[in-house]
Amino acid sequence: MNESDIRKYAVLMKELELTGLEIKENDCFVRLERAGAAASTVTPVSAQIQTQPAAFEPSSDHISVSSPMIGTFYAAPAENAEPFVKVGDRVQPGSKLCIIESMKLMNEITADHGGTLMEICVKNGQVVDYGCELFRIRRSMA
Repeated sequence: MNESDIRKYAVLMKELELTGLEIKENDCFVRLERAGAAASTVTPVSAQIQTQPAAFEPSSDHISVSSPMIGTFYAAPAENAEPFVKVGDRVQPGSKLCIIESMKLMNEITADHGGTLMEICVKNGQVVDYGCELFRIRRSMA
């Protein structure tokens, strides 16, 4: 998708008085948003939405933490900050694991169960889909 295509979609949005539009072509995903009739925002994002890997077999001693929404995965609260969790960390119920940015809102994802973080399944800044596996946690043997 090129700039002229994006401009055509922005003009169409204005004509139809739309506040948002999402377009998927091949590997390109573009979301256009307008804040009221006065201003418009064009946000091109080139990314593939990742789905969870098929290799992991859930078991009674492992927990899979999945994304509750479509958005962008952030492992840390700021660009140069330490990540919320690392592989090998012990987490408790309510421990902050990551942030998913969706529609310019930052949504904190927390652990529902305690245990040891075995794997972080996505990369920082990656676009994730609803149900995409984010973390694998080994349950605490309490």
